[in-house]
Amino acid sequence: MAQNVAKLTSVKIEDVRVTERIKRGLIYAVLIFGALIVFIPFAWTLSTALKAQDDVFAFPPQWIPDPIVWSNFSEAVTTRPFGRWFLNTLFVVGVSTFGTVVSASIVAFAFARLRWPGRNVLFLILLATMMLPEQVTLIPTFILFRELGWLNTFLPLIVPGFFARNAFYVFLLRQFYMTIPFDLDEAARIDGASHFQIYLYIILPMSKPALAIAAIMFAQFKWKEFLAPLIYLNNSDMFTVSLGLRTFIGETWGTEWNLMMAANIIFMIPLILVFFFAQKYFIQGVVITGVKG
Repeated sequence: MAQNVAKLTSVKIEDVRVTERIKRGLIYAVLIFGALIVFIPFAWTLSTALKAQDDVFAFPPQWIPDPIVWSNFSEAVTTRPFGRWFLNTLFVVGVSTFGTVVSASIVAFAFARLRWPGRNVLFLILLATMMLPEQVTLIPTFILFRELGWLNTFLPLIVPGFFARNAFYVFLLRQFYMTIPFDLDEAARIDGASHFQIYLYIILPMSKPALAIAAIMFAQFKWKEFLAPLIYLNNSDMFTVSLGLRTFIGETWGTEWNLMMAANIIFMIPLILVFFFAQKYFIQGVVITGVKG
C-alpha cells in the first residue's frame, strides 16, 4: 500500500515537472518571437547601412549585402559636420540634464519632506501636467522664446530644464525621498540645521541612486529629441545630431538611405552603451515610481 502511494506521488510530481517545462518552453518561444519582431527594424537599418545606394530597395530584399560597403560609415560622418553636431548634442544634453536633475530634486524635496498648506493639491496639479501633450504648449512657448530673442540659440533647449519643467522627474525623486526616514530630519532640526542644510547634507547624499536614474533617463530622452531642435534651430552649425540626420533626406536627388542608416547606427552607439552599463538604474527607476504612490 505504502509503495503504491509513493509511486502515485512520484508520478504526480513528474507530471507537474513536465507541465512546468511545457509552460516555460511556451513562454520562451513567445519571448523569442517577440524579440525577433522587435529586432527586424534594427536588422534592416544595419543591412541598409552596409549596402550600395542602388541595392537598398532591390527586390527580393537582400538582408546580407553583397558587396558589403563599409565606407558608408566614414562617408556618412565626413560629408556632414557630424563632429560639430556631436559636440552641440553633448553640450545640450549635459547642461539640460544638470539643470533638470538639480531643479527636480529641489522641488521634490519640498513636496516630500516639508509640510506646508496646499502641498498635496499642488502636487496633484503638477502630476496633471504630465497628461498635457507637449504640442499643446508649443505655440505659446515658441512666441515667448521669440520675444526673448532666443531663436537659433541653445537657450530654449536648456533653460526650461532649470525650472523643473518635466514633472515626471519630480515625481520619481519625490517617491524616493518619501522612503528616507523622517527621523533624520527631526534629528537634524534639533541640531539647528535649516531646510536647505537638511536637503544638502542629508537627503542629497542618500539619493545618489535616484539622482543617477533621473539623469540617465533624461539624458537618453534629450539625446534623441528632434521636435524642439527642429523648431528653434535654423543655422546648420547649431544642429544637434538628431536634427542633422534629416539632412540626408534630399528634396532634389532623393534620400541617401544607406548613408542615413550608417549615421543612425553611429548615433545609436552611445545610447546602447548607456543601456548596457546602466540597465539596473532603468529597472530601479520603474521600481521607485511603482513602490509608493
